[in-house]
Amino acid sequence: MSERAPGSRYDTGLATRRSVLGDAHVDRAGANMTDFDTDFQTLITESAWGTVWSDDTFSKRERSIVTLALLAGLGHHEEFAMHVRATAQTGATAEDIRELLMHVAIYAGVPAANTAIKIAKETLAGMQAD
Repeated sequence: MSERAPGSRYDTGLATRRSVLGDAHVDRAGANMTDFDTDFQTLITESAWGTVWSDDTFSKRERSIVTLALLAGLGHHEEFAMHVRATAQTGATAEDIRELLMHVAIYAGVPAANTAIKIAKETLAGMQAD
């Protein structure tokens, strides 16, 4: 990822992103970055990670639960699986995921929750195997 002034929202976001998603994921994203998506990567690092995820109003566990519910409800399956894996760093538990998916079923629909349950089961099983 590109260089920024020390202490910038970008640096804060990058540190938060690493703490939630892990160094390997962030390093892969940086290695795969091209001129086409540099501005996008900067945007999400500064806004999603440097502003939203870095705010201390919610704990990382709480923010993880909210994020998982939104991703499941909106059908963003790859991002949902990535954030299930991130629960190893955020402190959200399998029980939290199970409960948030009950809310998704009621408020976003059973099909969305059903798909997310399948993804969560596969992802959690893979995490246990590692």
